[in-house]
Amino acid sequence: MAISRRGVLVGAAVGGGLLVAWGLRPRTFPTPLSPGRGEQVFGAWLKVARDGVVTVAVPQTEMGQGVTTILPQIIAIELGADWRQIAVEPAPVSGAYANIPLAAKWAALWTPTFADLADEPGDMLAERYAQITRFSATADGTSLAAYEMACRNAAASARTVFIEEAAERWGIGVEECDTAAGFVIAGDRRLSFGELADGAAQRDAPDIPVLRPGVIAEQPLPGSELAEPEYPRLDLPSKVDGTHLFAADVRLPDMVYAAIKHGPLDRAELTEFDIGPAEANPRVVNVVKGKRWLAAVATDWWTADKVVEAMQPRFSVEGIAESYRGQEALNDAARSGAGFRIAVRGDGVSIDDPDFARRYHVAPALHAALETASATARYADGRLEIWIASQAPERARRAAAQAIGLSLEDVILYPMPAGGSFDRRLEHDHAVEIALIAREVSLERPRPVQLVWSRWQEHLAGIPRTPAVGLLWADFKDGSSGQLSALHSRIAAPPSALEFGQRLFENKTRWAAREAVSGKADPLTVEGAMPPYGIPSVVVEHVPTDIGISTARMRGNAHGYTAFFTESFIDEAAAMFGREPLSYRIEMLGDDVRLVTCLQAAARLAEWDGGRDQSGQGLACHRMGSKETGGRIACIATARLDTGGVRVSKLSAAVDIGRIVNLDIARQQIEGGLIFGLSMALGASTEYARGLPTTQGLRDLNLPRLAECPEIEVEFVPSSAEPFDPGELGAAVCAPAVANALFSATGLRFRNLPLFSEGF
Repeated sequence: MAISRRGVLVGAAVGGGLLVAWGLRPRTFPTPLSPGRGEQVFGAWLKVARDGVVTVAVPQTEMGQGVTTILPQIIAIELGADWRQIAVEPAPVSGAYANIPLAAKWAALWTPTFADLADEPGDMLAERYAQITRFSATADGTSLAAYEMACRNAAASARTVFIEEAAERWGIGVEECDTAAGFVIAGDRRLSFGELADGAAQRDAPDIPVLRPGVIAEQPLPGSELAEPEYPRLDLPSKVDGTHLFAADVRLPDMVYAAIKHGPLDRAELTEFDIGPAEANPRVVNVVKGKRWLAAVATDWWTADKVVEAMQPRFSVEGIAESYRGQEALNDAARSGAGFRIAVRGDGVSIDDPDFARRYHVAPALHAALETASATARYADGRLEIWIASQAPERARRAAAQAIGLSLEDVILYPMPAGGSFDRRLEHDHAVEIALIAREVSLERPRPVQLVWSRWQEHLAGIPRTPAVGLLWADFKDGSSGQLSALHSRIAAPPSALEFGQRLFENKTRWAAREAVSGKADPLTVEGAMPPYGIPSVVVEHVPTDIGISTARMRGNAHGYTAFFTESFIDEAAAMFGREPLSYRIEMLGDDVRLVTCLQAAARLAEWDGGRDQSGQGLACHRMGSKETGGRIACIATARLDTGGVRVSKLSAAVDIGRIVNLDIARQQIEGGLIFGLSMALGASTEYARGLPTTQGLRDLNLPRLAECPEIEVEFVPSSAEPFDPGELGAAVCAPAVANALFSATGLRFRNLPLFSEGF
């Protein structure tokens, strides 16, 4: 792999000067971008070369969600650039790229004592924290909220100085000029950005850039899914032809390769191993002992993997993970554990003698990203370079520095795209491991080393999405036909988000993180449990539970199970009263017209027949976020049960995500989310026995193969609301839709995820 200037995320901002303008707050960040030959820098977001190429700095990790297209698209439109001349490079670490909305949402994770002072994007505490710590993590669909206006302001500022430069050369007023397709235009006259770049870069940017009128949006018109996208994905050609470089594709001169074996969960310590296989193999370069793992380094990865296996490392284990213990803990907690009220609507009166109650369970789920944990590092002269895919690169960089006792300035991180993540790359355990391995390898002579986890190690050392037990009970209105007057959702689960926060922000070990948050209420662990329905009295309760293993974030996060709980429960209530599931839901959604519209559109797409008479159609809907700013989705699944298992033949979804910036990418995200949700419904989980996951490879996860993927129809509801990220909506709504479809087809209720984990 040729490492170029455009691939570098430097340890600190480089280049001279300060960003005095360009729409940033505060206005004193060091200039984060460094120009290449023939390039000029225009603020924190773009560079323009003499050949007219506009390079956009993107501070978010590309992991298939299309962020390296959407942010450049915003800049291209506002600037008036030619899409064919847009290039992308990873943004350097800088407070200029602070993800303030995400810092605000995660305030309870980094400042639990003062979370109330920092939980809104406009709060100064959240803003200052994100800027000072250079927090630019990619998560929770915050890219547009965090960066759209910054990109527009930067592009508008650049457009202004290009127009000023051209107008002066022509001797006309700036009001006579505009930009389009990479040119400044005035009547028949035109000058390219490349021709103007040197002069424009010497001009002062406007204090307040003037944006183009209107908002950046694509309209979901009928037939638009068949049209050629106006802004096709920039990363698509290289992903199709195989030249796109992921973390495991890094190749450096004189590089060696490391394979690793981790101990069982949870507190495993390496006690012994047989050094003989390593000493007998001439391809082995080094053996590195971690406290809880063993790595072999060789001239090729296959040799390293076979040797570390042959060395038969042994571990002592404390608190060995067993699924049955975790399940018992969840059941006991759901029944009688101390709970915390997280959200209340109406009077929140306890339901002492409910009319209707159900219990649901979800198993631990594995991320199973296509690319396993991979990182490359080179340690030399007291400095460490790391090539890694990380959703939180500054936190990974800090963890690596602490692991080998370096100052933060002596660690350089080169961000790589992730071959899938589903929030797995928010964890930085492999960054710590590669730092330690690279340091040991350098004792002989400095050379780069690449660590790649095998699929088995990814399952073993990866951290699953939390299992949970949901108890839901309700009262019905007197004399009604099933309308709920009160609903209580009691969810037993580890405080998973708080655990994750301790690992990410405090760099704690897994067990230390669990101990630090033991027994604490965690609102993010029950996020999405407050239903969109107009039920007068609702209580959402979290029962924090220690299950003996650590848990982590995953695509959809808590919505992946809270939507399953709520939509399964609502469907069961409808069946109890003989109500048609669609009209039953609409009847309770008078306060959310946008979600009603989604339900009606999905019903039209699927030719909904009421879900009766073994039709095999099942319905679910969900809202993420608030009523004012949230995204909505309704999905109808068509499924059947046969000798080969579940066959989902069609998924019809109607979606309201507000203003859509790139319709093609939004559609891809909904479709991908639905397939991900289908994998969660049918498999992608594991149990643990003697500290080891029972699921060893991808073949064991029951993931849907291409031939098993259903027909997917997606319709977007036109909306002028603020954009909502589409990436997780499908992941949340698919499982309950499939479960309800199976009830329609078979008359059997499936209350566990995966759907066949209850032994049917």
